[in-house]
Amino acid sequence: MARAAMGSHAAALYSLAVIQFNGSGGSKNGRDLRAGVALCARAAFLGHVDALRELGHCLQDGYGIRRNVAEGRRFLVQANAHELAAVLSSAPWPPAAVPTGCCPLLSDFGWSVPATEPHPSNRFLVEWFGARGGAGGEGLRMCSHRGCGRPETRRHEFRRCSVCGTVNYCSRACQALDWKLAHKVDCAPMEHWLLDEAAAPAAAVGGGDGGME
Repeated sequence: MARAAMGSHAAALYSLAVIQFNGSGGSKNGRDLRAGVALCARAAFLGHVDALRELGHCLQDGYGIRRNVAEGRRFLVQANAHELAAVLSSAPWPPAAVPTGCCPLLSDFGWSVPATEPHPSNRFLVEWFGARGGAGGEGLRMCSHRGCGRPETRRHEFRRCSVCGTVNYCSRACQALDWKLAHKVDCAPMEHWLLDEAAAPAAAVGGGDGGME
């Protein structure tokens, strides 16, 4: 992978960036956020959409680089524009065949575009990992974004959703994509909101303290 990255292979550069962000294959203290940002920037310069998105989130969060919200947003918009251009270039003519209208976004900003099918190698990794029962019962997890396929190399390597704690992601790019594709619905189920609304009047009458469990 390093040889491919040295040859300016965008996907290899981005994969190495994620490895640096997570410290994959080593300890949590082995992470190198600045190196991850540098690799992401090189992949983004080559037009890698996920690297553009990741770099945008890094800039917005100040993750491994000085925070710059406006510049981060610009990269996120660029990532979405690349996605839309790819869809339009592969869509049938006339353009009326392309779905129109402002819908829930696949990316962080812009138009909704259809989700791409996972790469065959990603599907293979998911099947292989599942067949081994989660890496031999070691408690390792896969990135919850179905189009990714990256497994953990040590326990708790990937970050969990801070709201529900039931999904985990290798990168902010995968988290952003999976949120728009599926997790936005699963993270806060309608039943949860209905229960909260039903409990609110009861708490007001009973003098509940409003504390957290």
